[in-house]
Amino acid sequence: MDTPDDLYYTDDHEWLRVENGTATVGITDFAQSELGDIVFVELEPEATELEQDDIFGTVEAVKTVSELYMPVDGTITAVNDELELSPEVVNEDPYGDGWMIEIDLEAPGDAEELMGADAYADVT
Repeated sequence: MDTPDDLYYTDDHEWLRVENGTATVGITDFAQSELGDIVFVELEPEATELEQDDIFGTVEAVKTVSELYMPVDGTITAVNDELELSPEVVNEDPYGDGWMIEIDLEAPGDAEELMGADAYADVT
Protein backbone atom coordinates (compact mmCIF):
# COMPACT_ATOMS: atom_id res chain seq x y z
CA MET A 1 0.00 0.00 0.00
CA ASP A 2 1.39 3.38 -1.01
CA THR A 3 1.37 6.04 1.76
CA PRO A 4 3.45 9.10 0.75
CA ASP A 5 5.25 10.86 3.62
CA ASP A 6 4.46 14.39 2.40
CA LEU A 7 0.67 14.08 2.89
CA TYR A 8 -1.79 14.30 5.77
CA TYR A 9 -4.44 11.61 6.26
CA THR A 10 -7.87 11.16 7.83
CA ASP A 11 -9.60 8.20 9.48
CA ASP A 12 -12.01 8.26 6.52
CA HIS A 13 -9.12 7.62 4.09
CA GLU A 14 -8.84 11.04 2.48
CA TRP A 15 -5.43 12.62 1.95
CA LEU A 16 -4.43 16.29 2.00
CA ARG A 17 -1.40 17.91 0.36
CA VAL A 18 -0.68 21.52 1.43
CA GLU A 19 1.26 23.87 -0.83
CA ASN A 20 1.33 27.65 -0.35
CA GLY A 21 -1.95 27.88 1.58
CA THR A 22 -3.82 25.74 -0.93
CA ALA A 23 -4.60 22.10 -0.30
CA THR A 24 -5.31 19.26 -2.69
CA VAL A 25 -7.63 16.48 -1.50
CA GLY A 26 -8.19 12.93 -2.72
CA ILE A 27 -8.71 9.41 -1.45
CA THR A 28 -5.89 7.13 -0.40
CA ASP A 29 -4.48 4.14 -2.21
CA PHE A 30 -6.00 1.98 0.55
CA ALA A 31 -9.45 3.51 -0.03
CA GLN A 32 -9.43 3.05 -3.79
CA SER A 33 -8.27 -0.57 -3.43
CA GLU A 34 -11.05 -1.31 -0.91
CA LEU A 35 -13.68 0.31 -3.15
CA GLY A 36 -12.63 -1.56 -6.27
CA ASP A 37 -13.20 -0.25 -9.78
CA ILE A 38 -14.46 3.34 -9.53
CA VAL A 39 -17.15 4.09 -12.11
CA PHE A 40 -18.43 7.55 -11.07
CA VAL A 41 -17.21 10.53 -9.03
CA GLU A 42 -19.52 13.38 -8.02
CA LEU A 43 -18.01 16.47 -6.36
CA GLU A 44 -19.35 19.70 -4.91
CA PRO A 45 -18.77 22.70 -7.21
CA GLU A 46 -16.13 25.41 -6.93
CA ALA A 47 -16.80 28.15 -4.35
CA THR A 48 -18.56 25.71 -1.99
CA GLU A 49 -17.58 26.46 1.61
CA LEU A 50 -17.34 23.37 3.80
CA GLU A 51 -16.33 22.53 7.34
CA GLN A 52 -14.24 19.59 8.47
CA ASP A 53 -16.17 16.31 8.12
CA ASP A 54 -18.76 17.82 5.73
CA ILE A 55 -19.41 15.71 2.63
CA PHE A 56 -17.68 17.13 -0.46
CA GLY A 57 -18.73 14.39 -2.85
CA THR A 58 -19.30 10.70 -3.49
CA VAL A 59 -17.43 7.91 -5.22
CA GLU A 60 -19.35 5.09 -6.85
CA ALA A 61 -17.59 1.80 -7.38
CA VAL A 62 -18.86 -1.48 -8.77
CA LYS A 63 -19.40 -2.74 -5.21
CA THR A 64 -20.57 0.36 -3.32
CA VAL A 65 -21.05 4.12 -3.03
CA SER A 66 -18.88 5.99 -0.57
CA GLU A 67 -19.13 9.56 0.72
CA LEU A 68 -16.09 11.84 0.72
CA TYR A 69 -15.41 13.93 3.84
CA MET A 70 -13.57 17.24 4.11
CA PRO A 71 -10.36 16.78 6.07
CA VAL A 72 -10.31 20.47 7.17
CA ASP A 73 -12.40 23.63 6.87
CA GLY A 74 -12.10 25.38 3.51
CA THR A 75 -13.57 26.59 0.24
CA ILE A 76 -13.34 24.54 -2.95
CA THR A 77 -11.26 26.44 -5.50
CA ALA A 78 -10.92 23.72 -8.15
CA VAL A 79 -12.55 20.41 -9.05
CA ASN A 80 -10.82 17.68 -11.06
CA ASP A 81 -13.15 17.68 -14.08
CA GLU A 82 -11.18 14.83 -15.67
CA LEU A 83 -12.82 12.44 -13.21
CA GLU A 84 -16.22 13.06 -14.79
CA LEU A 85 -15.11 11.34 -18.00
CA SER A 86 -12.41 9.06 -16.53
CA PRO A 87 -13.23 8.13 -12.92
CA GLU A 88 -10.88 5.14 -13.15
CA VAL A 89 -7.96 7.59 -12.84
CA VAL A 90 -8.60 7.49 -9.07
CA ASN A 91 -7.74 3.77 -9.12
CA GLU A 92 -4.73 4.27 -11.37
CA ASP A 93 -3.14 7.31 -9.66
CA PRO A 94 -4.88 8.27 -6.39
CA TYR A 95 -2.12 10.69 -5.28
CA GLY A 96 -1.53 12.29 -8.67
CA ASP A 97 -3.99 12.65 -11.55
CA GLY A 98 -6.72 11.12 -9.38
CA TRP A 99 -6.90 14.15 -7.05
CA MET A 100 -10.45 15.35 -6.42
CA ILE A 101 -10.60 18.95 -5.20
CA GLU A 102 -8.36 21.86 -4.32
CA ILE A 103 -9.35 24.02 -1.38
CA ASP A 104 -8.39 27.35 0.11
CA LEU A 105 -7.68 26.47 3.74
CA GLU A 106 -9.59 28.45 6.33
CA ALA A 107 -6.88 27.74 8.93
CA PRO A 108 -3.69 26.23 7.44
CA GLY A 109 -2.60 24.93 10.84
CA ASP A 110 -5.59 22.53 10.88
CA ALA A 111 -3.76 20.19 8.52
CA GLU A 112 -1.17 19.49 11.21
CA GLU A 113 -3.91 17.98 13.38
CA LEU A 114 -4.40 15.19 10.83
CA MET A 115 -2.37 11.96 10.76
CA GLY A 116 1.04 11.64 9.18
CA ALA A 117 1.97 8.69 6.97
CA ASP A 118 3.21 6.49 9.84
CA ALA A 119 0.08 6.99 11.93
CA TYR A 120 -2.15 6.35 8.90
CA ALA A 121 -0.23 3.18 8.02
CA ASP A 122 -1.01 1.90 11.53
CA VAL A 123 -4.75 2.48 10.91
CA THR A 124 -4.89 0.60 7.60
